[in-house]
Amino acid sequence: MTAAASWPSVEGLAYGGDYNPEQWPRETWDEDVRLMREAGVNLVSVGIFSWAMLEPKEGLYDFAWMDELLDLLHANGIAADLGTPSVSPPAWFFHQYPQARVTDKNGTVMGFGSRGMASHASPEYREAIARMAGELAKRYADHPAVVLWHVHNEYGVPVGEDFGPRAVESWRRWLQERYSTLEGLNAAWGTAFWGQRYGDWEHVVAPAATPTIANPAMKLDWARFTDDQLRECFRIERDAIRAHATQPVTTNFMAHQSWNTDLWKWAQEVDVVSDDHYLWSPDPDAHVGLALSADLTRSVAGGKPWMLMEHSTSAVNWQGRNIAKRPGEMRRNAVTHLGRGADAIMFFQWRASRSGAEKFHSAMLPHAGASSRVFREVVELGGHLKDAAAVQGAEVQADVAVLYDWESLWAQDLEWRPSDDVQFRERMRTFYERLWRDNVTVDFAHPSHDLSRYKLAVAPASYLLTASSAANLTRYVEGGGTLLVNFFSAIVDENDAVHEGGFVAPLRDALGLTVEEFLPLREGDAATVRWTRGAEVELPSDVWQDDIALAGAEVVAEHASGPGAGRPAITRNTHGQGTGWYVGTRLSVGALRTVFDAVYADAGIETSGLPETLEVVTRRGAAEDFVIAVNHGDDAARVPVAGIDLLTGTETDGELEVPGGGVAVVRASRMSGGGAD
Repeated sequence: MTAAASWPSVEGLAYGGDYNPEQWPRETWDEDVRLMREAGVNLVSVGIFSWAMLEPKEGLYDFAWMDELLDLLHANGIAADLGTPSVSPPAWFFHQYPQARVTDKNGTVMGFGSRGMASHASPEYREAIARMAGELAKRYADHPAVVLWHVHNEYGVPVGEDFGPRAVESWRRWLQERYSTLEGLNAAWGTAFWGQRYGDWEHVVAPAATPTIANPAMKLDWARFTDDQLRECFRIERDAIRAHATQPVTTNFMAHQSWNTDLWKWAQEVDVVSDDHYLWSPDPDAHVGLALSADLTRSVAGGKPWMLMEHSTSAVNWQGRNIAKRPGEMRRNAVTHLGRGADAIMFFQWRASRSGAEKFHSAMLPHAGASSRVFREVVELGGHLKDAAAVQGAEVQADVAVLYDWESLWAQDLEWRPSDDVQFRERMRTFYERLWRDNVTVDFAHPSHDLSRYKLAVAPASYLLTASSAANLTRYVEGGGTLLVNFFSAIVDENDAVHEGGFVAPLRDALGLTVEEFLPLREGDAATVRWTRGAEVELPSDVWQDDIALAGAEVVAEHASGPGAGRPAITRNTHGQGTGWYVGTRLSVGALRTVFDAVYADAGIETSGLPETLEVVTRRGAAEDFVIAVNHGDDAARVPVAGIDLLTGTETDGELEVPGGGVAVVRASRMSGGGAD
């Protein structure tokens, strides 16, 4: 389906959340839909955890309550995102098919009473989910309330891996399809090391608990296998739905918050991309992580509008310290998602649960009821989204691509790396935050993607980089692009084997260097880098230093202390019509500013000069721009824009003041650039 054809049939921006009416008496439903209308809700997700209600016994279906619910929603102008309940099979299923339970890496069989408990390799589970999805689709394919199908819930969370006997059988079949022969498998896994060579397929086991670490190439393939198995289960349900229904099908991703799904691949399977995002309470700047996830979701959607399927009105319940959102924070979060491409703003959940594991999770209608501050803010947000409906369909354009590869994440975060302090997500967040604070709008891209339309490509954590992707990046530089590569990149190939020629060898031409040795620092140690290009500056560094062997690159900074003292720390290389930059140490968000200022100059990127607390993104419509501003600071800030703020009706002929903690969505005349950069 095309993106336009696959968008659910909801008028304006979609607004609502998960609705679980089976938790409440029938009379509560009428109050719910009344309050939904008051809040401006036009879409709710239903049925996601309802398997036991829909099929109370195997083969015995009860759709009467769902019929009544969908009729009630439709009568009140509220559309339904109808879920398949495969994330939570009922008690009778596990009683009947105990072999379908998940086994962890220690051999423990998981019990009933949670969610996500079924083995993705179980034929009984696969048959049951196909049957349930098909029955739902047959019954509701033509129901006027149903505008979207929602398969499963957050694949891989909380359970992705399964080490049970069915999974191991599937694993062996998967390996045979991938490698054809044991010779191919032994070569890819480097089994000559530690005498791990396999002489029979039946001898291949899963990388479960071992005396010391398991073969890293094996574990990388296991991550790929797990991802493929989960995606197979999705396709089973999706295809069962498509046999009867024509509405678009989605499943809710968790971009940058779930590790075991490769969303570049998953995005090809859904009709519309949707994502769940929750603030990480220990992070005082969690709104930056929110922006990262939103940009990543839009990027896997190919730049098209996407759905924020879940976020929270206030605190969640599953973190160590569940911090409530302050007044106005929910609105800022929602408008940030809107600015970064979301045409649907949804929550978990509509009404707070009185019982169960998530009873302390916030909701659109909290335990405090309709008189609460949270509900007042929910109603206010619904009004804002109605006022901002013209934004729907407008797209974000960016001049910078940040390279993101889930396979590199899987490989880098395995055991026995040179330093436990070097983590994929930390480096990704740090580099992204520098760009965010400079108000530079970014896309994410896979290293194999065509990058020719971007002025700058940034590789914060490309530990695993295939030869073909490295060649792609080299061509990008040759053609005039600017490439910025962080340390511990281009180290291994797709089998987690060090590249021939040594560290960073595949990017030797683009960067003008290789790395002879890693020089990680002890825990807590710090060092400095002396920037010598232009004005001399001392930059703090820590965790890591590279022993760089120059092969044409110029040194723009050297290590001033630490094991690499006097050696190159940051380099710049001219290759073809472009430049390749390399950072051979860990720099903080603040220290990276000096580096990025120089890189921006090479790439021809002008920064806005706006306060770091003012987030500004532009969405481009067919004939006009929409400038979305979110002020995360306490003081008012001014945005240079001419137009009308759709949320307040304020007109501006060149500058708009956004109050501290405030937001704005400005319909503007066509701007010359594609983003707020």
